[in-house]
Amino acid sequence: MAVRIDGKALAVKVKARAAAAAAELPRRPGLAVVLVGEDPASQVYVRGKEVDCAECGIRSFPYRLPAQTTQAELLTLIDRLNRAPEVDGILVQLPLPEPLEEAAVIEAIAPEKDVDCFHPYNVGRLQAGSPVFLPCTPAGVMEMLREYGISPAGKRCVVLGRSNIVGKPMAALLTQAEGTVTLCHSRTPDLAELTRQADILVSAVGRVNFVTADMVKAGAVVIDVAMNRNDAGKLCGDVDFAGVEPIASYITPVPGGVGPMTRAMLMSNIVTAARLHTK
Repeated sequence: MAVRIDGKALAVKVKARAAAAAAELPRRPGLAVVLVGEDPASQVYVRGKEVDCAECGIRSFPYRLPAQTTQAELLTLIDRLNRAPEVDGILVQLPLPEPLEEAAVIEAIAPEKDVDCFHPYNVGRLQAGSPVFLPCTPAGVMEMLREYGISPAGKRCVVLGRSNIVGKPMAALLTQAEGTVTLCHSRTPDLAELTRQADILVSAVGRVNFVTADMVKAGAVVIDVAMNRNDAGKLCGDVDFAGVEPIASYITPVPGGVGPMTRAMLMSNIVTAARLHTK
């Protein structure tokens, strides 16, 4: 039976370290959180981040904008936040309502305040192996592996999903940790044959029960990044947990796995940004 990787408990440790580091700075770090529209899920995520900021001694500057906000209005706000000395990080909650252009909004954020690590400058530095910030979800996965003494070095690592937010940066971090990485996607042939070779399997597909027991190698480490709802409305990941848990050596639950770590790593990035701005 697999060891359950407790992301919730580890997130408490990570946030405690961020709080201690924030307390040593000459001023409190600050995060501007921009939410456009009334998407219920986005509202929940934003409230959670604001709670985390309060726990870590980080100032939170909320901006709630109507769904009718224009591209020009949003870019004007970002420009103002870029120049605000009390703001160390800027987080624009995605997805944005149409017809707002996410790429243009992300590129408008000053790279040194891009604590989500979405800006092309920060993505490039990550791929080059010299990041300023680490993308929160993949960084959270790497922190979990370290906490449980799981080294990717020399291991076969398979990542399901090639998104810019999780899949691609996850593959980069595992590669930089000396793993041998295969990045899979919807057009990958013989997917199960590849996943059965994985010592470390990371799934970020967004489909309930996508990863079944017959796709998992005995003793594999299984990291479930996805946040889905099943037919009963219950929160779950990509992995058929009941089927895979007896096969894997380590596994992340959903909820209580990667999700809390994503938020915790954001706090670490904000402190990193504040250090840069207070040198």
